[in-house]
Amino acid sequence: MSEKVKKSVFDTPLFSSKIKSARVKLFPEAVIGYFLGPFGALLASGIFTSFLNRYWTDILFANYKTDGLLPPSVNTFLTLLPLLSAVLIVAGNLAVGQLIERTHTKAGKARPWLLLSSLLLSVSCILLFVLPMGNGSDTPVLTMTLTAIAYNLYYSVAYPLYSTANSTLVPVSTRNSNQRGLLASFSNFASVAVMGAGGMVFPMIIAWFLGGWETPNKTAWTVAFVAIAVVTFLFTVLQYYFTRERVTEEGMHSEAPKSKISVKKQLKGVASDKFWWIVIIFFFLFQFSGMFKNLSITYFCTDRFSGTEIGGADGAGAMAIINILGAVPMAVAMTFIWPLSAKFGKKIVVLAGCVLAAVGGVIAGLFPDNFYAVAVGVCLKSFGSSPACYMVLALISDVLDHIEAKRGYRCDGLTMSIYSSILAASTPIATGLFNLISGGGANAVANTICYIWIETVAYAVCAVLMVFFSVEKYMEADKAEIREHQKALALANGEEWIEPEERLRLEEEEAERQAEEARKAELKAKCEKKGLDFEEEESKYQAAREAKRKAAEEKKAKREAKKK
Repeated sequence: MSEKVKKSVFDTPLFSSKIKSARVKLFPEAVIGYFLGPFGALLASGIFTSFLNRYWTDILFANYKTDGLLPPSVNTFLTLLPLLSAVLIVAGNLAVGQLIERTHTKAGKARPWLLLSSLLLSVSCILLFVLPMGNGSDTPVLTMTLTAIAYNLYYSVAYPLYSTANSTLVPVSTRNSNQRGLLASFSNFASVAVMGAGGMVFPMIIAWFLGGWETPNKTAWTVAFVAIAVVTFLFTVLQYYFTRERVTEEGMHSEAPKSKISVKKQLKGVASDKFWWIVIIFFFLFQFSGMFKNLSITYFCTDRFSGTEIGGADGAGAMAIINILGAVPMAVAMTFIWPLSAKFGKKIVVLAGCVLAAVGGVIAGLFPDNFYAVAVGVCLKSFGSSPACYMVLALISDVLDHIEAKRGYRCDGLTMSIYSSILAASTPIATGLFNLISGGGANAVANTICYIWIETVAYAVCAVLMVFFSVEKYMEADKAEIREHQKALALANGEEWIEPEERLRLEEEEAERQAEEARKAELKAKCEKKGLDFEEEESKYQAAREAKRKAAEEKKAKREAKKK
């Protein structure tokens, strides 16, 4: 009697990916799966980065202020909560990395966790804004307790589930390095866009719909984040359906038992690879220095430009302009970073960008009281940092392929959990260190160092690191070595070996055949219902399809002619 194969919910058609193509396509995979999906999923996080602390101090605990100051008990709580939670955040990311590495489903190993995170992100987002406000007399123990629980449900559980799974998608999406670069660009652009929405758009929503900071409406805040929670859920689910793990699928067709790669084995694999260390240190410097910049900008602008015509009474005018000068170059760079990386290589483009960013930092740092010098410097820094921002996941993906070629197994789970830990923990840790260095923003010199010089030095070091990052020259050899590993394993198990690209092509053809059969069936049913002639309607469809094909070919020919 044959043993029954245990099926999971992901074997059902309801949970199958909408992406059927063997190759990555701009639409819908890149646009929906790697931009719109992550944008909606991370929208709350982008707002929290800029305004959650302000919500706590000016709304949730505002009743306890005396002469505009919070009591020591609340101040201590708001200082320790993010710092202590950083430990749980890192632990959560590391745990999720191992869960991903041990997940084997038809949907892949990362995508199933996106579905779970969609619920947890939404619930925790709402919980952070339905907390009871204190009465202004008793110590707000209940409010602080519930705040700590809701904060850690979001940042230590829900966010690690999403962030680690989302980061893992690029490395497992395809073996094609150029296509991975495209997906990495869209994925990181979603993060940039979220920060833009949080830093530039949400302040207007606060002023127009949430009562502002002087007369805040807590009910309106709750309603706003219920709406954001719904968006988070829907867009995360959307991301699940419009992504696909082609690399993970390579091992799904083998009947050999799926081996679980231990943490010790993964550590051995990554620790012995110099390129892995280079890219992780690169990302660490890039991310943490960026957090110092984001935290200190408001203090820097107040110190240097308050009372000026540009800055206004508190420097807010200067901050608004500088934020725009930081966002626009990065958005513009999105259009050509990937093509340049495909032509010249990711290493060269990222290295050149880091040098330019360091130069911009030096210009701003030498003339911190000159708004125009700072503006030019910030613009150059933003533009120069764009390649690193958009390409870092693609760089990590190349390294993971290189390790797989050398070791015979992948280390996605451990690597992406470390990546996500750095991403998630950088804000609370940088906040604590910034307050320590600057006395809570009271030291103008320290504020300038945090806003300009820490990031400038980090970019210079990152440029040096890129000089030694030559993993791209091994990519073709790595791909061939991985194929040999897979072929040897298949043959050893008595299985027929089919090249992954060929298997994907056959699957795509089968998906197209099934779609065509479904279309004809629907047309037949429609003809029977409305008394139409099926052959005639089919001929109309085929004629329209042929006309569309010819129009596309003519348009392509015209484009090629213009290039010549």
